[in-house]
Amino acid sequence: MLNEFKAFIARGNVMDLAVGVIIGGAFGGIVKSLVDDLIMPIVGAIFGGFDFSNYFLPLSSAVNAPTLAAARAQGAVFAYGSFLTVLINFLILAWIIFLMVKAVNYLRLQVERQEKQEPEQLPPPPADVQLLTEIRDLLANRPAV
Repeated sequence: MLNEFKAFIARGNVMDLAVGVIIGGAFGGIVKSLVDDLIMPIVGAIFGGFDFSNYFLPLSSAVNAPTLAAARAQGAVFAYGSFLTVLINFLILAWIIFLMVKAVNYLRLQVERQEKQEPEQLPPPPADVQLLTEIRDLLANRPAV
């Protein structure tokens, strides 16, 4: 069983997946910072500083706090504002990733077009190879004796 496990781990797909997960985690941190630190402040400035995090409905008559954290300490609450914040962050994140994938695909398409337009020009062979090629062609075309 140990040998089978080694063979499973050593396969390329598993290693590719591991690298993808690690890079995806790091990329997730970058995108989270992009959304939280750069995009959301701009969205907040445009829409007047909406903060959905403290939007909630109390599920108990004992809950009368103005903030979500204090309300949770008092009893059960339906915190729809937190969900809205996460949903908006997800949509922004998905849009950014869509734009990035679209840009990468565009660049890849441009490279493919350029490669098709510019066929690879091989340098001329050295003089001795050209001379040997001419001799071979002359010998091949002479009449048999």
